[in-house]
Amino acid sequence: MTTNAREEVRRVSVQPFDVSVPRDMLDDLRERLRRTRFPDEVSGAGWDYGANLAYLRELADYWRDGFDWRKQEAELNRFAHFRAEIGGFGVHFVHERGEGPNPLPIVLTHGWPDSFYRFHKIVPMLTDPARYGGDPADSFDVVIPSLPGYGFSDRPTERGMTRARVAGLWGRLMTEVLGHERFAAHGGDVGGDVTQLLALDRPDSLVGIHLTGVPYSNLAAFAGDASDLSAAERDYVERGRRWVQEEGAYAAIQSTKPQTLAYGLNDSPAGLAAWIVEKFRAWSDCDGDVEKRFSKDELLTNLTIYWATQTIHSSARIYYEQAHDPPPANAGSRVGVPTGFAIFPKDIVPAPRDWAERFFDVRRWTEMPSGGHFTAMEEPELLTEDIRAFFRPLR
Repeated sequence: MTTNAREEVRRVSVQPFDVSVPRDMLDDLRERLRRTRFPDEVSGAGWDYGANLAYLRELADYWRDGFDWRKQEAELNRFAHFRAEIGGFGVHFVHERGEGPNPLPIVLTHGWPDSFYRFHKIVPMLTDPARYGGDPADSFDVVIPSLPGYGFSDRPTERGMTRARVAGLWGRLMTEVLGHERFAAHGGDVGGDVTQLLALDRPDSLVGIHLTGVPYSNLAAFAGDASDLSAAERDYVERGRRWVQEEGAYAAIQSTKPQTLAYGLNDSPAGLAAWIVEKFRAWSDCDGDVEKRFSKDELLTNLTIYWATQTIHSSARIYYEQAHDPPPANAGSRVGVPTGFAIFPKDIVPAPRDWAERFFDVRRWTEMPSGGHFTAMEEPELLTEDIRAFFRPLR
């Protein structure tokens, strides 16, 4: 090992961490909710113009007077939390040990606008499958980092925290910090991009990767002749174009002027709730009723993580970095690591298998009967079983 390499290893440190929000911050949150100046809306607007006024009032009232953060905080602290300083950057992560005879290490990566909390339902099913009627041989050691600028990880203070840089941090977390020579990875949304880049960066370290969709960055990276696309692929590209036109305003502003957006969302909890909850409704398999898939407590636990850590602006900046930094040299390269896909019907523009096979060595392709973008929260049993089944022959 070179002197520089030894110095880098010495710069990695790990400390146990507890989720703990100060009382005065919670008091301030309730006061801000009490003083919210709600806008009006067009009669009969529903959710057509954006977040529905009646529902936002109801949710804000519950957040102020009914939501028990301390109860949710205690539930979060049932997991083992840590923070690692990797090259001077602080990364928060959950690390839950598997209960089986030879647990496979797996890193799970969330996206926006969720957090490490996305995976809270599947952690026990992955670590202790026997408890849920599964085979103990399918157990995992589960690692769930918070993306930089999200949750209890550091907020980047310099330009350039791209998804490729995040993949580099995850590689160091799994190998240098936790000591795994070989491990598995799963991700969706931004986490899908990170997982793909991790597999491109460290193919010899990954036994396989599992995704809930083909990362959307592959559309931008596609350098082939459009006439070579299959009918299913052409339909996918057209559906993607329409979705961006109709639903992509959030990504446009987060990719161009996230700081301007931040002043309102970092100051107003009701504004933060509107920005995030509207996406949970639009991107899930809920038939227009967001609480068909997520309880108020679940929505507000995720929201309170954003509010308490003041990370709505830093989380949005990952879109800006993606749009303004040159793509990594391996962008668009085919991943040689075995890849499994769990495709949920109400996710954002699900891709066909022939599109996935342009970029991945597809070993498993499962089209689910229900579920949307927030798969680990919406359909935890379906997702868990697919992860187990995919990695079973790769252990």
